[in-house]
Formats: sequence, C-alpha cells, structure tokens
Amino acid sequence: MRTIRFLLFLLICPFLLRAQEHNMSANYIAPSDPAVQANLKKWQKLKFGLFMHWGTYSEWGVVESWSICPEDEGWTQRKGPYSATYNGYKAAYENLQTTFNPTKFAPEKWVKAAKAAGMKYVVFTTKHHDGFSMFDTKQTDYKISSSKTPFSSNPRANVTKEIFNAFSKENFMIGAYFSKPDWHSEDYWWPYFPPKDRNVNYDPAKHPDRWQKFKDFTYNQIGELMTDYGKVDILWLDGGWVRPKSTIDTTVDWQKAITFNQDIDMPRIAKMARAKQPGLIVVDRTVAGEYENYTTPEQTVPNKPLDHPWESCITMGNSWSYVPGDKYKSANEIVNLLVKIVSRGGNLLMNIGPGPDGDWDPTAYNRLADIGKWMAINQEGIYNSVPVAPYSENNVFYTKAENGKAVYGFLTSASENVTLPASITMHVENPKGVKSVKILGLRSKVKWAKKEDAIVIDIPSTLQANNGLKQAATFKIAY
Repeated sequence: MRTIRFLLFLLICPFLLRAQEHNMSANYIAPSDPAVQANLKKWQKLKFGLFMHWGTYSEWGVVESWSICPEDEGWTQRKGPYSATYNGYKAAYENLQTTFNPTKFAPEKWVKAAKAAGMKYVVFTTKHHDGFSMFDTKQTDYKISSSKTPFSSNPRANVTKEIFNAFSKENFMIGAYFSKPDWHSEDYWWPYFPPKDRNVNYDPAKHPDRWQKFKDFTYNQIGELMTDYGKVDILWLDGGWVRPKSTIDTTVDWQKAITFNQDIDMPRIAKMARAKQPGLIVVDRTVAGEYENYTTPEQTVPNKPLDHPWESCITMGNSWSYVPGDKYKSANEIVNLLVKIVSRGGNLLMNIGPGPDGDWDPTAYNRLADIGKWMAINQEGIYNSVPVAPYSENNVFYTKAENGKAVYGFLTSASENVTLPASITMHVENPKGVKSVKILGLRSKVKWAKKEDAIVIDIPSTLQANNGLKQAATFKIAY
C-alpha cells in the first residue's frame, strides 16, 4: 500500500524526467588486441541492440538511482511521502529491496520480441549507481538474491544470469552494464561524511586504505560477472566521474565538479576481465583512452559519421527506467532514428525499462512488432552496412553494402504511411556504374536514369500513395 500511495503521488506530481546527457570523449584510441578488434568489428555490423535499465527503483517509477543523489538537478529531485529529509528518503529507497518481487519476469518473452524486431545484442544493468546488484554477487547483501528480497525465493532470482542465458541461446551478443560508483557501498559513500554530490564523499588520497577496499570490491564484482555468467562480449561501464583526475575534460561541465582522483585501476580490471572473457569489448564511458573501445552519445545522434566505433543509446520512452504512463516513441520515430544512426556508421542501443512486476509495458511489445515488420523488408540495407557519401540529403539517408555491390537510399517519412514523390534525385557514388534500382517490398518496377553525378528515379502515380510501405521506403541501387 505504501508503494501504491507513492506511485499515485508521482503520477500527480511527476519528476522532471530528463536524461543526463553524456558528452562524447575526444582522442579515441583503437584497441591493440586482435581479439578485441575482431569482436568490435562483429559488433559494428549488428547495428541494433536492446538496453534495459531495471532495479528496485521501478517500484517507485523514478529516474533510476538519481533521486538519492544529493544534487539540485531536475532528475535528482525527491518527491513523495519520504522526501522531507534526505536520510529518511534514502532509507525508504533502500528498503525497496524488501518489497521487490517481479513475479512476471520471463526473459524469453523479451528475447522473442527483440529478435523479431531485428535486435542483435543486449546490454543489461547488472548494477546501477544505487549499488543494488541484479545478480548474485558475493560482495554485498544489497542484491536481488538476498533473503531480504522476496524474489530471492524464485528459482530465477539471479536475473542477470537468466537474461544472459536467454539471449545467448538466440545468439545475441551480451553486454553487462556496470556502475563504477556505488552509492550503497560504505567505501564509496563513507557514513562518516554526508554525501555532497555524485562523487566519492571523502578524499581517497587521505584515506587510501578505504579507497583500496572500494577498488577491490569493484574488481571482485566485475570478476564475478566475467566468471559465472557465460559468454560476455561487452563490459559497459557507467559513472564516468570515477576516473583518474588526469583524464578530466574541463570543457565538460559535469566533469568540472569532480574534485578527487577516483582512479579505479582500469588496467587491472581490464586485464582480469579479458583473461576470463577473451576479446571483451570494454566501454569506459567518457573516459578517453584504451578502455573506451567505442563511444556512447546519449539521447543524441551525431550529424556526421565519426572516425571510430560508436553507439547512440536512446530511450524508447522518455525515461531510462520504468515510469507509469511513460510516452513511447512511435515506430516511425524509432525507424527514423535507426536509419539516421546507421547512415552515420553507428549502432542504435534502444532502451526499454521493465516494470516492478518484471515485464515491459504492452506498448513496447507493439513498437518492436512494428519495427520487426519494417526490418523484415528492409534489413539488407541496415546490417553489415557502411556509411557512404553524401550520407544524407533532405530526408534520404544512405548506406552501402559492405561488399560494395549496392547502395541503399532510405526515404524517411513524417508519418507511419509512406508517400513517395513523383520523382527523386539521389546523388550516389559512381552513378554510371548503376545496374538496377528497385524499392524493397514492392514488386512494381520504377524507371530511372543516370546523370553525371546522380540518378533520377521516376515513380508511377499508382505507387506514390497507398503503396503499403510503412515508416521508410528503401531504394536498392545495385552495381
């Protein structure tokens, strides 16, 4: 009843739901390990992945862990019956462990929907900043498999293992999201001092023994994930304020607030993790260097191709985690995002937040089903593609088959139903070498002609409207 009252309060007085944007790092350094290079190349071809933020915070429908962060930002505001004092709120938040019981948890249902939509890899939040572990760690009792948590009696209580196993069976690449900061750990937020912001609340240089305990705790938890959870392809590390002070980019506002050197010893972590998982892709977000194997622009799409591997992580709704009544993007918006991102050489990691019952909102399944219908027709221009100039012009976005035998022009639509123009000019490379042009999903032929720097495609009036095409039309230009 307490949780229900809290959710009703949030529906009346909602949090300001906005994502915290992460700036991309500069000075990319390519990995030197051939096994990592091969895994990264494989990952780049997949193009479309599933992200899931899930934890006890889904019970309250708040912005992941952020409401226990003592910063005055829109996404950290505390509201509801426990908000009178910070300590009271944090205690109530951490007590969610004793009521978390997602009895509808069935990862095979997620796998089926994600696979049908054309997703090829998954990244799951094994632990967010609040420190609640969604796996059976031996380092803390603040975990889903603790006897304090009702779901611990469920045979599928180790949800990270269940999720990884289910997706692995369908040949998804597996990514473990892991938060480097841990706001529950007494070796990160030492109870002797009050937390001031998202950072460690003591000077590690003054208390090296305590910081070493935290480094070991982090190392051991990551070691567990690399040992007991099958094949892991990606270690996706969040919380970029935990970093060597020498790596701080003072041109980025949030990095200016990092006071202490929070060196977590990434060389040690990466060496151990890759010994257990050869070829592991490490994504130390926003920390430029050899342990950020690809960059992760958040809720944004670069305007042009980047010179290194990258992935846009974007929410299907407005929030990263479950929020009652969240507004989901339309299938058309998601397809448009995917096409634009792929045309720039990136991957789309689309986030869906499971609810406190352990399932997605029905809207998420509907969106994935619609995307799957589009992918069934147009996927050949998405997977294994590379960027090709001019990348885009107006509402047309281009990709090229890896073997160079075709260029794909995606004509995006402002609505779910595609209306084709009477004529369209596409400035493709080597127009003189074009052998054929067709619209994927349509049997009717189109007329086309070569120009010096483009091809001009004429579309019959019978195909311009009521053509049955949804979200975006794909012109396959074969060489």
